[in-house]
Amino acid sequence: MTSVKIRVNGSPAPQGSKTIGRYGGMYESSKKVGPWRNAVRTETQRVCSHPFSGPVEVIITFYLVRPKGHYGTGKNAGVLKPSSPAYPKTTPDVDKMTRAVFDGLKDGGAFRDDAQVVDLHATKRYADQQPPGADICITLM
Repeated sequence: MTSVKIRVNGSPAPQGSKTIGRYGGMYESSKKVGPWRNAVRTETQRVCSHPFSGPVEVIITFYLVRPKGHYGTGKNAGVLKPSSPAYPKTTPDVDKMTRAVFDGLKDGGAFRDDAQVVDLHATKRYADQQPPGADICITLM
């Protein structure tokens, strides 16, 4: 099996919600999705020499910044509160973040069409041990 691993640093952004502009044009609601998609595209171009031509498996782990409210204050400013959740169960949605990554992968030349993805595993975690971003592994099936 052939596979590539891509690390994208930055703030993962969701794609999917659209806003209708004043003159009827459609726009992404999130201003963060464009830079995130471009970061994925840039890293994909750096790592992938040619697009996968067959079915692929994609594994994505998103690393999100913890909210400041998860930490104590004063002398405990860097200590997680015991009540802090282990996993990010709020927005952004993992499926919308995945859509943005798929567009970046396609634009970066990892595959010709995201319809080639036949197996997908996407998770979101807090960026406690590494910078925010995403680890992506694409494997030819």
